[in-house]
Amino acid sequence: MTAAAGVITFYLLGLPLPFLLGPLAACLVAALSGVRLKGSGQVGVFMRTILGVAVGTAVTPALIERLPQMAYSVALVPLLVLIIGLIGYPYFRFICKFDPATSYYAAMPGGFQDMVIFGQLAGGDVRALSLIHATRVLVIVTLTPALISFLYGVSLQASMGASASSIPAMEITLMLLAGLIGWKGGERIGLFGASILGPLIVAAIFSLAGLLHHRPPAEAILAAQFFIGMSIGAHYVGVTIAEFRKDILAGVVFCAILAAIAVAFTETVVLAGWAPPIDAFLSFAPGGQAEMAVMAIIVGADLPFVVTHHIIRVLCVIAGAPLVARLVKNAGRNSSGA
Repeated sequence: MTAAAGVITFYLLGLPLPFLLGPLAACLVAALSGVRLKGSGQVGVFMRTILGVAVGTAVTPALIERLPQMAYSVALVPLLVLIIGLIGYPYFRFICKFDPATSYYAAMPGGFQDMVIFGQLAGGDVRALSLIHATRVLVIVTLTPALISFLYGVSLQASMGASASSIPAMEITLMLLAGLIGWKGGERIGLFGASILGPLIVAAIFSLAGLLHHRPPAEAILAAQFFIGMSIGAHYVGVTIAEFRKDILAGVVFCAILAAIAVAFTETVVLAGWAPPIDAFLSFAPGGQAEMAVMAIIVGADLPFVVTHHIIRVLCVIAGAPLVARLVKNAGRNSSGA
């Protein structure tokens, strides 16, 4: 009900992106006011499969031919992760005074849940990690639409796609199957980001086989926005004044650092002629895969191009996590024993 009230309020006030920012704002205000909000559970996870299917349906033979053109900008992603880590870790460790494990996983721009889980395994502060990454996603999702509109003059009213009534029933059935099989199959084999990457892979196979010619209907995309906005706001349930002063403010300042780094990489890619500004901006904005996929759809950006960069970013972070977990544990023992 709270999230729905946010949608209605944004509509009545004529504010942008009512299905995304309305639930986000309403749930954020409610959470900070002490209201005990319930999570969306498996329904919310299922809604992320819609975005995976949306990206998968954009994987066509024409896109495969374009992959070499993406190589130059994609090759910058590991460097992006390295620079963020080299700046972010000292910031959280020595300025914000977090422990080594929390500092590292707070700095890494990986998937929200992945960074919290890895941080917990490494002995980090789970609550602080949750709030820092929630703040990263919150700030990016809130400010990105305004920045895109202001900097690049892009409309936020791009079509979400065809309506469900205009898409063949067989294709909608295949999309549902791609979402469910990809999601659950991905979880079974331990695929990171299974709710998005699993459906993406299955939908891409269907698309390349000529079975899918549309992305999920507009109604489904709007539903995905609704649940994503709601889940971001709900992360702030039970926040204390002390957590706000330390964890959330640390996350806000780090977002400013991330924005500066992202702008530098965006300008590099644009000046090199590897991508148009809007695609480059969304590709290097350090938000979550789901959130950036939504943004790409909203502004009509090159969805596969944007999501490819974010998948590589998360892969880089995940690949280094086991090694770094051992290093930060050792650092933690050394500092406690000193």
